[in-house]
Amino acid sequence: MNIIDYFVNYSFVRYAVIVGVLISLCSSLLGVTLVLKRYSYIGDGLSHVAFGGLAIASALNFTNNLYIVMPVTVLVAVILIGTDKKGRGDSSLAMVSAASMALGYLIFNKFPQAGGNVSGDVCTSLFGSTAILTLNSNDVTLCLIMAILVLLFFVFFYNRIFAITFDETFAYATGVKTKLYKFLIAVICGVVISISMRLVGSLLVSALIVFPAMSAMKVFKSFRSVMICSGIISVIIAFLGFSASVSFETPVGATIVAGEVLVFLVFSLAALVLNKVHEKQTHNSHRNIK
Repeated sequence: MNIIDYFVNYSFVRYAVIVGVLISLCSSLLGVTLVLKRYSYIGDGLSHVAFGGLAIASALNFTNNLYIVMPVTVLVAVILIGTDKKGRGDSSLAMVSAASMALGYLIFNKFPQAGGNVSGDVCTSLFGSTAILTLNSNDVTLCLIMAILVLLFFVFFYNRIFAITFDETFAYATGVKTKLYKFLIAVICGVVISISMRLVGSLLVSALIVFPAMSAMKVFKSFRSVMICSGIISVIIAFLGFSASVSFETPVGATIVAGEVLVFLVFSLAALVLNKVHEKQTHNSHRNIK
């Protein structure tokens, strides 16, 4: 049975594919801005914060851990991005990240209700698992709403996001409310990472944010082209990665990330070839001028 048959016959597979594609799309669009502003480390650090929040939610027996994970992750994202200053943001994030991971692991060990199988639960939280196959219609609705809001944000505020991404000081001088838009980016970042944990786990979340953007930047140079290409890459790899996971019985998150790595290598090779062609054309044009 191939992925199409699974998609047609089983609702949980449809939910998983839809959620996976939507999360990957949102992560890739957000990733372009984060990478260009040198905030790519935020994804990895906030995923550790989300892991700590997950442990707390499990210890408190919350049926839906997003009620704890999302507010905590969004709050930390707002603090880190909103108050970031050169030379301080990375050290603050490193401390918060390490503390969250340590706290989360301690809670999983000391509170039986947080996880009967400590090794299994921690591995599941860090690297993802078949939990994505337990999604329901409410999860799909939540991801759909998130995806629509993220897309609307990037479409309607594209010019402001562009200005903040490349020159925040100039954007502020021209009247752009930079603090407001940084706050909104931080909130979106926290929400996307909180939900993404169910797809790939906390340690692999940053791959969904960084790899599509970095791949697109290898070939395309304009901000708009990079965003479009990044979104296309993430959607295709999410679907193909999920299909491969079903076919070969591999972990969903790790399979998708492996696909992202493969695409990055292909785009890197393509960029190398294009540069060689451009150099040759430039050399020939100089010879013709002489």
